Amino acid sequence: MWNSLNNLRLLSPSIPAIVKVIVFFSTWVCLWLPIATIVAIALKWHPPQPLGNKKLPLLASLYLIVPLILWATNWIESASFADWGWDWQPANLISSLLGLTLAAVSLAILFGVQLTAGWIELQSSKIQTETGETIINPWASILKPSTLMTLLLAAWISGTEELIFRGCLQNLLQQDYSILTAGAIASLIFAIAHLMWAAKETLPQLPGLWLMGMVLTLARIADNGSLGLAIGLHAGWIWGITIVDTESLINPTGRIPEWITGIAAKPLAGAAGILLLLATATVLLLI
Repeated sequence: MWNSLNNLRLLSPSIPAIVKVIVFFSTWVCLWLPIATIVAIALKWHPPQPLGNKKLPLLASLYLIVPLILWATNWIESASFADWGWDWQPANLISSLLGLTLAAVSLAILFGVQLTAGWIELQSSKIQTETGETIINPWASILKPSTLMTLLLAAWISGTEELIFRGCLQNLLQQDYSILTAGAIASLIFAIAHLMWAAKETLPQLPGLWLMGMVLTLARIADNGSLGLAIGLHAGWIWGITIVDTESLINPTGRIPEWITGIAAKPLAGAAGILLLLATATVLLLI
């Protein structure tokens, strides 16, 4: 194996970027499949059954081997994680927090406008007070302790995906393509990769996922090549949308077609979600 890596390192400058990307994903999948099989057996999951809550263990097994794949790619390419926009400098943390804030504000505006227009309604939660009185609190689901855990999970997923798609793949593809073309290809792979978890509900989201990838590419450019801003944005969107989805916080009122608010209540599968991404891109261009 070491000889194979050495040979790849020597041949790397002459290998087309798209071939490197294919080798990257082929290696990743080949390493993951035996692990995924063991996890699936342990979970008693058999395709094509819906994943449901079994998705997280399979996702974790996939992402836990990412450091090994990225280290090997780094060594072959004679690169470093800093070249891909990843470092532990305070500026990167500040950028991540800025991205997280921007994502939260953008989602608040997205749902706030739709609530005001009457396109969606807030799902209320009943809570019991100390005096035994029942009151309606629409924020009860958001204030749950599990919300912090969801944020940490979102940070891990976004950090991993940004290092892969906007870091490693972006740099590999830029060896043969312009920044925007490389970003477009990486974003297409990013969007298609989501099909493996839930193809039916992901299909309407493909345009939105691709555009999201391009916005995150723009975030890295705006952050002078660092991934901090992109990671924060990505984490914020995952966090907010996951809470809204899992807690069923909003319901469409049916006053307008679902392709506007989002097919199957998925913001990225609707015109409103697309406008949110375009507005975020405009803000990034002004930074």
